[in-house]
Amino acid sequence: MEINGVAHIFITAGDFQRAREFYAKLLPFLGMRIVSDTPTLFYGVGGRTGFGIEAPPESERGKRFVQGTVGLHHVCFRARSNADVDEAYNFLVGIGTHIVHGPQLDPYAPGYYSILFEDPDGTRLEINHVPGQGLFAPDTKIGGVYGEENKA
Repeated sequence: MEINGVAHIFITAGDFQRAREFYAKLLPFLGMRIVSDTPTLFYGVGGRTGFGIEAPPESERGKRFVQGTVGLHHVCFRARSNADVDEAYNFLVGIGTHIVHGPQLDPYAPGYYSILFEDPDGTRLEINHVPGQGLFAPDTKIGGVYGEENKA
């Protein structure tokens, strides 16, 4: 079996209304169509991806995301070009998003280009572009991981 991508990701927002306002801008910018918008659920679909937020139970309201604790670390959306990453960065700055790092090359794969930012609850989000075959390119070794042709 080989999976056909990730069908959807849901996160729980500590401040659902603020998160909903943020994602109501971000998801359509990313080409997603909003298919559910209720008092407790906001969900968009596009690019073979679904992304949604849910309101928290009363006991979790107001809490913020803490990267590095058990569970989600971050979500990364794949862009089609470095120019798309740059465009996303400008969009995010324009809507007042907390930027962790602007457009930069990273060592995760050849040509890996990304931005890192946070939603209103502090959930880390990334948009990246990796040209060509990325880690599957022949003779690629990044962090101990080899491209497909080098696997034993």
